[in-house]
Amino acid sequence: MNILAMIFGWLNDQLLKMRWLSELVRLLVEKVFGLPVSERIGGSIHFFIYDTIKIFILLSLLIFVISYIQSYFPPERTKKILGKIKGIKGNILGALLGTITPFCSCSSIPIFIGFTSAGLPLGITFSFLISSPMVDLASLMLLISFFGLKIAIAYVVVGLILAVIGGTLIEKFRLEKYVEGYVREIENVDAEVPEMTRKERISYSKEQVRDIIKRVWLYVLIGVGIGAAIHNWIPQSFIENVVGGNNPFAVMLATVVGIPMYADIFGTLPIAEALFAKGVDVGTIVSFMMAVTALSLPSIIMLRKVVKPKLLAIFVSIVSAGIIIIGYLFNAFSYIFV
Repeated sequence: MNILAMIFGWLNDQLLKMRWLSELVRLLVEKVFGLPVSERIGGSIHFFIYDTIKIFILLSLLIFVISYIQSYFPPERTKKILGKIKGIKGNILGALLGTITPFCSCSSIPIFIGFTSAGLPLGITFSFLISSPMVDLASLMLLISFFGLKIAIAYVVVGLILAVIGGTLIEKFRLEKYVEGYVREIENVDAEVPEMTRKERISYSKEQVRDIIKRVWLYVLIGVGIGAAIHNWIPQSFIENVVGGNNPFAVMLATVVGIPMYADIFGTLPIAEALFAKGVDVGTIVSFMMAVTALSLPSIIMLRKVVKPKLLAIFVSIVSAGIIIIGYLFNAFSYIFV
């Protein structure tokens, strides 16, 4: 077991955390730029360069792999799979399928429209909509690289649970009449899904890498910049007073602050990493990340185009309440992750 632990630790440090890259960037900043990384300016530059390169390397590799897997589950095939299963099993499957689909809430909504127009149960489509931006295999690997295995797995598990519970509640409330009429009227063509060759899957995966990098690069840079500022310029005492353990409303504040932001999990990770380094509780960070990814303002505006205000308000209320509860539970049992 000790040998396995050592091997896993080495792989985690060198492949996911990329300690070698951190050391190379440190040499660049100190030897070439002449700025000690122990000081604010040098530390900020090191944080920005190291995190940016690390995220884009991991992001490119992981998106390629996930997209290759995703090529076996195009929307048409996913609709067929989900259409055969009802009830809680359907919600679970919808949440799980959300983990191998697009990486932001806005890009998930067109698929959500397709599922709804195909007549899939509303609860299943919402389970998919909640899990798709919040939980995916790429985010799991990146979370491991930033926070370790325990926190990463816990984040994914609670994200899936929230998606299943949220979709189940919406199904129980029978809110189908609050979907905009034109969505139901969209003609659903049940076309045969052509089988892709291996070369086509590779080409598709490369295209997905290019497309997603083009969509997220700015948010990643903004997130890394904010993370560098938090990590090196904002005093520890200020962070502790605002979102630290001394503030009983920290989880709710993190959730409220996260909702207006627009980014996917890749843009929020550098901010979360910096807050974690400042000693902010795990639950507060998790609530912030989930609010940004699942309830971003642009995605809510887009969703309003396909559902009526009552359904939208219920969706936001359920997900917000779930995120806040998850945050407080994480904080209460944070000793498990230390």
